[in-house]
Amino acid sequence: METGRITISRAARQSEFPARFQLVAAMNPCPCGHAGNPLRECRCTPDQIARYQGKLSGPFLDRIDLRIEVPAIPPAALAAAPDGEASKIVAERVRVARGRAVARQGCPNALLDAALLDLYAQPGKPAMDLLLKAAERLGWSGRSYHRVLRVARTIADLAGREEIGPAQMAEAIQLRRG
Repeated sequence: METGRITISRAARQSEFPARFQLVAAMNPCPCGHAGNPLRECRCTPDQIARYQGKLSGPFLDRIDLRIEVPAIPPAALAAAPDGEASKIVAERVRVARGRAVARQGCPNALLDAALLDLYAQPGKPAMDLLLKAAERLGWSGRSYHRVLRVARTIADLAGREEIGPAQMAEAIQLRRG
């Protein structure tokens, strides 16, 4: 997933193909889909939930940048929710942030390797302290640590900030924990 290439090996031959993609996935919290749902009772045992969630390996989950829990919302609350921001406005903000990243480092934040992260995504001391505490407390791998740093750099770019501050780091950590 990180290299953007796939190698197919058959008998005595190998072929390599480009494979850069954006993975968007969804998963129920348990086999019945109702764990944590205030509207319906979950009928799964803790063992069934653990087995269900254990189907996704740690190395695979390490490669997913954003993990967001989407709770069940009562229909009345959903109907009463205000409209969100227009896509055109969000797209422009993303275009500007991406342009900022490419101008700074020659590529989008998602493509920064560890050495380039050291150059272009070093947070200020309070934000770094927050990242280190979270990584230690949550037992993150090096891959997870770097992915959170990339997301924090992107959040800072979206906010128009040169330095990654504690607010951007906290948001990146939250997006990893969901």
